[in-house]
Amino acid sequence: MKKRVFISGPIQGMEDNQTYRKVIRDICLRCGFEPIDPWLREKVLYRAGRVKKLDISSAGFIKRDLEDIERCDILVAYLPRLSAGTCMELFYAKLRGKRTITICKLENPSPWIIFHSDVVLKEITDLEEYLKGEL
Repeated sequence: MKKRVFISGPIQGMEDNQTYRKVIRDICLRCGFEPIDPWLREKVLYRAGRVKKLDISSAGFIKRDLEDIERCDILVAYLPRLSAGTCMELFYAKLRGKRTITICKLENPSPWIIFHSDVVLKEITDLEEYLKGEL
């Protein structure tokens, strides 16, 4: 059975710039991992402008994200900028004993990010080499 990788990264403020997710999905597939990308199911909510306030649908997709993290072996957190949701997913994955890989573009990341990351990479392109060593 293939190991599963949950793809975490900022959405709010980047709704029209989610191309990094396809890059990470493609790397996972090339390395023999099954990518789990919540954006594939959630993009319709963001594009429809429905995620403006916390409501039942927001609570529901957060619950689904946490369930997806539970089913994964690894979480890849992409942080080109600070993201509350990505940091929460990183924290949750680490608490649940998942392997955590952070691709961090922040110049001076919070100690919270560093502490909850098993490895910190600078570039998405570094992910492929790292995942090949995880098989």
